[in-house]
Amino acid sequence: MSSAAKAKNKPQAGTYNGADAVVDALRAQGVELIFGMVGGQIMPVYDALHRHHCFGHVLVGHEQGAAHMAEGYARATGKPGVIMTTSGPGATNLVTGLADAFMDSTPVVAITGQVASTLLGNDAFQEADMRGITMPITKHNYQVQNADDLPEIFAEAFYVALSGRPGPVLIDLPRDVAVSPCQPRQATPMPPTGYKPPFKPHPLQVERALSLMAQAQRPVIIAGGGVIHAGAHESLRKLAELTGFPVSTTLMGLGGLPADHPLSLGMPGMHGTGYANLAIYNADLLLVVGCRLDDRVTGNVAKFSPGSKVIHVDVDASEIGKNLECQVPIVGDAGQALAQLLAGAQAWPERPDTTAWRKQIDQWKKKYPMVYPKSDDVIAPQWAIQEVGKLLAPEDIVVTGVGQHQMFVAQYYPFRRPRTMISSGGLGTMGFGLPAAIGAQMGAPERQVVCFDGDGSFLMNIQELATAVRYRVPLVAVVLNNAWLGMVAQWQRMFYDRRMSQSETAAPPYDKVAQAFGALGKRVERPEEFVPAMQWALREAKAQKLPVVLDVMIEREAKVLPMVPPGGANAEFIPCQSGDCQ
Repeated sequence: MSSAAKAKNKPQAGTYNGADAVVDALRAQGVELIFGMVGGQIMPVYDALHRHHCFGHVLVGHEQGAAHMAEGYARATGKPGVIMTTSGPGATNLVTGLADAFMDSTPVVAITGQVASTLLGNDAFQEADMRGITMPITKHNYQVQNADDLPEIFAEAFYVALSGRPGPVLIDLPRDVAVSPCQPRQATPMPPTGYKPPFKPHPLQVERALSLMAQAQRPVIIAGGGVIHAGAHESLRKLAELTGFPVSTTLMGLGGLPADHPLSLGMPGMHGTGYANLAIYNADLLLVVGCRLDDRVTGNVAKFSPGSKVIHVDVDASEIGKNLECQVPIVGDAGQALAQLLAGAQAWPERPDTTAWRKQIDQWKKKYPMVYPKSDDVIAPQWAIQEVGKLLAPEDIVVTGVGQHQMFVAQYYPFRRPRTMISSGGLGTMGFGLPAAIGAQMGAPERQVVCFDGDGSFLMNIQELATAVRYRVPLVAVVLNNAWLGMVAQWQRMFYDRRMSQSETAAPPYDKVAQAFGALGKRVERPEEFVPAMQWALREAKAQKLPVVLDVMIEREAKVLPMVPPGGANAEFIPCQSGDCQ
């Protein structure tokens, strides 16, 4: 860089500049916490953070961890998570987290440093085209050209991240813009030109939906993450209880209806309950709310629910009809749609009689119960998860990594409140659990956060244990350790004639690793040790304000069942197995 360029890019003391404008814009949005890592091109903003000292910052071990922390924070609080990194690898390390947030509709605002505008396109040191790279995995992105534009850009970015279908937004900030003098001012949050997310469902479509619902004899509601995002869980429960319609909640919708509610069917799809999949297959009406009906939910689409009519509610019009033909599309906010459907159903002169349908479902529940092999000598992962469910309060938060343990949690943890289940659904990101748990615990310090992880998934972002120790985050991580990449190993046993190619791990002793990071750790090997160890972990995490890791040796060949074979029909699932482990 030339001497002139160096002088131009050096922050001038006492001069209000773009970096100050960034801090003021974040303050105007009510930001309380930023997850990130300082580096060369973002240093002017970090210098402004130091000078203004107006909100918290979490220095992470890796930028991917920052992205997942922001996701966990957003999912626990409903507020946008904020990330800040430097250019080049600092920015590209966010890609997995941004893609994850995009797939799961999580509101995140990422601020990335960039080389000076005069160097763009010159392959300058740590230059990366973040607008181009993130275009398919963000809801919107910006590259700031003028410091005077910063108030409007930030106000717009936060509006876009939170409105309509939530999602990640990226703001790429060239260094020369960050150090350019500008005038302090505020901007009112405004949508970009042409951005008009729908909120109010069309009344005629609601009327058509109510007409189909009134005639239904075998209805099922499928509730997805859109119900959680919209805070529509109470309307969902009231509608289900008024109509008697059973409810199946997807992975992202868990907690939308209490798991122990009589109308709850549990999760649909590949690892859904047998009775949910049979009910959906035999239904004559599906009311799908805030769910994009991906392949993990539908299995073989042609055999998903062949005799049903479909009402699909989604705030994103592009999701309706994408994977499943729909008779009544309702574009709008799930909360408003469910409230209008509830009001309409309350006015029905006569409600549909679903007694016979619910009796049929009860028979399926008895025929295909959620059971698993047990042993006095080996820890069944499903049992451990149920025991944790007995120790935590309903409002406490459970975060997972990705793998077998994730599906065990979805099947066996008794979720009773919204925003208590945080997991990587769409992208299926191993390594999500620990950093997302840190973000969730920092966003909701009054609630206990427990992270269930697998030994393979936990290792992928284990460096964030240092972050949790540094900020004294009292989460409890339960590593369900079977010394395999568990889900891969299950598929190899079931579908590859037990050819166990590269799926056996040699995981380190996680209790010792935790202690080396300054956290607390304990290994658990027998069933009778687990509950006392968990009680110790919860107690010590709170008392010492430190993360605690339980390295739990589980039954090595436990299978996630029920299971729909890849490409199969959901109604043709492999049922649960009971008996003894091994």
